[in-house]
Amino acid sequence: MSPSTTGQTTLLGLLESTPADRTAVIVPEQNIRITYGELRRQVEALAEALAASGVGRGDRVGIALPNGLPNIVAFLAASMAGTAAPLNPAYKEDEFKFYLEDTNARVLILPPEGIDEARRAAGNTVPILTIDMNDAGNVTLTGVTARKPIVPPAITDVALVLHTSGSTGRPKRVPLSHANLSISAGNVARSYALSSEDVSLCVMPLFHVHGLVASTLATLSTGGTVVVPAKFAPLSFWRIARDHGATWYSAVPTIHQLLLARVEPGAPKPPGADKLRFIRSCSASLPPQVMHDLEAAFGAPVLEAYGMTEAAHQMASNPLPPGARMPGSVGPGTDVRISIRDGEGREVAAGERGEVCIQGPNVIKGYENNPEANATSFFGDWFRTGDQGTLDENGYLTLVGRLKELINRGGEKISPREIDEVLLTHPAIAEAVCFGVPHRSWGEEVEAAVVLRPSDSGAGATQAELLAFCKERLADFKRPKQIHITTAIPRTATGKIQRRIVAQAFAPQVS
Repeated sequence: MSPSTTGQTTLLGLLESTPADRTAVIVPEQNIRITYGELRRQVEALAEALAASGVGRGDRVGIALPNGLPNIVAFLAASMAGTAAPLNPAYKEDEFKFYLEDTNARVLILPPEGIDEARRAAGNTVPILTIDMNDAGNVTLTGVTARKPIVPPAITDVALVLHTSGSTGRPKRVPLSHANLSISAGNVARSYALSSEDVSLCVMPLFHVHGLVASTLATLSTGGTVVVPAKFAPLSFWRIARDHGATWYSAVPTIHQLLLARVEPGAPKPPGADKLRFIRSCSASLPPQVMHDLEAAFGAPVLEAYGMTEAAHQMASNPLPPGARMPGSVGPGTDVRISIRDGEGREVAAGERGEVCIQGPNVIKGYENNPEANATSFFGDWFRTGDQGTLDENGYLTLVGRLKELINRGGEKISPREIDEVLLTHPAIAEAVCFGVPHRSWGEEVEAAVVLRPSDSGAGATQAELLAFCKERLADFKRPKQIHITTAIPRTATGKIQRRIVAQAFAPQVS
């Protein structure tokens, strides 16, 4: 099926067809409800305030805010007046400096208090605009009373600029146009049959494409409601879901596992799960056992999806019932073409491993100001994801791992994810990360780090027991030769495992 180009519009255009009196956003902490009419008015007013502050077409607007209505309004307004450049509020001063300089930020939007590292990074170079929200849910820029009409953006204008995680080098700037984002939002909405009756509980950060596109833009594009707490909290999650009638949520496996950790064996599903149509998982691999546990505990189908920043988020997803959802697979392409190719760019047969390549109108044409990356990131007009995977005869995609994370042990290429999944079947293991370490004879050897469950089932697990467990289930060249038992595994702000950092922490010197 050809990728869809329907629904191309600006981000504010996504909101235009919904009746003004429908609820668009709920802020649960203050029980504030904002209608679509009010949201459109606030976005337009803030865009004009940004224009009066000197922001024009193409200017980057840095945004470092917690989740909430001010973040959503600032993002949409910045995309209309210039280009939104959201940043993780938890960055350190040097990180803020890098991103502000790299994007050439025209202004930086911050809350009235906190995020001092960003304030120091901005210094006298980047003007700071303070955003605030009153008790009625009205969002404004403090002290900015002037207004200037904006030049309406074209759908080809860059609405959002994000950076890749930079796990293999300097972060790359990803320019996402209004068309990229609106098409991707439509793809997500069609995948899950979203409608104006749906209520999304947004627990992913709004400085990341997952929270912005899946949880927020896809919902708003169909006239649904976004419930956006300031942060994810396992203790309040189900109460918020119950109070506001959440019909779905999307998260990384880490969040799913935190919710599962609070489930007593045999307990009924939480009251807030009653209205869930589905649970979506994306941005990191979901172990099949976790999928099964989620469905058993919360009584809703769990749909694993596959997304990346360069595709304005979603590329593939398991379908809603009665479609088949396959544990361990991220499903078929969702209005995005997927092809598995060898190192020369040739398509391989069904079932064979190769690099996952994608094509569609939601996919960027190139990184910003980075000809070297662009020269190696495409096979013609097919974007190379850097992931290794296989497509079955029904078009379902199974990811094997990042090509640059594959362990090369004496010429044998080993997928660390495969070993992760074996370790996670041990009842004592809560988290597992496999990685390669330098080895004088083999080039690389396999090791792993694990976090044990806090329950009694993990009390007696030792390294020797876990090594023996792997020996029974993995070929000798694949099994970890050392397993490090630790209390925490480093992840990115969006929950992705940082194998490189784990390896650096545990890898011995070459021996």
